[in-house]
Amino acid sequence: MVDIDLQIKSIQDKLQQLLKQQALLQKENARLKKDLEKANSLAEEKQQSLQSLQQQVDVAKLSSGNLNDAEKNALSKRIDTYLKEIDKCLALLNT
Repeated sequence: MVDIDLQIKSIQDKLQQLLKQQALLQKENARLKKDLEKANSLAEEKQQSLQSLQQQVDVAKLSSGNLNDAEKNALSKRIDTYLKEIDKCLALLNT
């Protein structure tokens, strides 16, 4: 009977340890999710900033008139992409 009581006590102790470990892991998981969300937000801001700077570089190149054929084609493709996105937005607004 004493052996069974010791085993039950041991199981209860291990269960308590597991519950404490689970609580710690849940807290860590929540913290990591928050950190990931912040990092994703920061990366998105940096991406938008990069796009803005790239547009400024393109405008500067275009205004200076020093574009080679490859740059002209790339700029033309980018403008076409923007126009397609604008058309999609207009179509969504009209529906």
